[in-house]
Amino acid sequence: MPRERLLAIGFSGIFLSILTALTYSLFTMTKRRQIAASLFAASGGRSNASDVNPVDAPLSDRVLAPAFDRLIALGRRFSPQGVADKIAHQLDLAGNPSAWTVERILGYKGLGLVGVGLLGAMFGARPGFGVALFYGLAGAAFGFFMPNILLYNAALKRQEKIQKSLADAMDLLTISVEAGLSFDAALAQVARNTEGPLAGEFFRVLQEMQIGKGRAGAMRALGERTSVPELRGFVGAMVQADVLGIPIAKVLRTQAKEMRVKRQQRAEERAQKVPVKIMFPLVLFILPALFVIVIGPAALSIMGTLT
Repeated sequence: MPRERLLAIGFSGIFLSILTALTYSLFTMTKRRQIAASLFAASGGRSNASDVNPVDAPLSDRVLAPAFDRLIALGRRFSPQGVADKIAHQLDLAGNPSAWTVERILGYKGLGLVGVGLLGAMFGARPGFGVALFYGLAGAAFGFFMPNILLYNAALKRQEKIQKSLADAMDLLTISVEAGLSFDAALAQVARNTEGPLAGEFFRVLQEMQIGKGRAGAMRALGERTSVPELRGFVGAMVQADVLGIPIAKVLRTQAKEMRVKRQQRAEERAQKVPVKIMFPLVLFILPALFVIVIGPAALSIMGTLT
């Protein structure tokens, strides 16, 4: 293996080690800042920060935090205007994971822009400057957009889970309301007896209503945190029923029936796509092997007879 490739592989290992250490340090620093904020609030707003020697501060606060702030500024500089709002919306769709924030995503974009770009340039350094420049630009673009791709994938998987469990949750919600429970109590019942991201969304709706937010506002916020058309339609129907005074049980029964029909239609659609999807592996892998097994002995016999 060429020395340049070995050097690039070594730098890749160093880059991954730095990324792991940076991530761990950021988690530790975030927890420490939360504890410091709690102590500051408990002390009545009195801070003793002036008594702390900067040299005695942890390494993550003295070195890693300023370096990551520069990476955040770099990622924000190369991003289009309004990207922070789009990332925040994608985080809402992904369920707002505890380790993912807008600033952290921008920092990882800047880190990927610099780190993966340098790795790509080192991989293409042997043929010439043009190839190194191409590999560097391709690596920088890949590293810059990789956090967005991972975030989009996490949001897509979570929305698919919500879509799969929505019909069953609607049936349970309809049965609970028709049994005599109020909508809030029925929603709490569904959240306690189901699992997954949809139960978490229902719990969040209940928590928002408990802190004083209206039912319509909490339901609208639920619609903004999802991209599932069925859940958006359910939110719109419940808000309209709450405003116009329509009986909720009838609305829920209609919504549950419609969601079961849409789930059946999605299953039929996926079943109809199976022949098209299986055609490519059938033509590329199964048929050649079948031809070799069936026609191979006959071809060998014909060749032996002719020779």
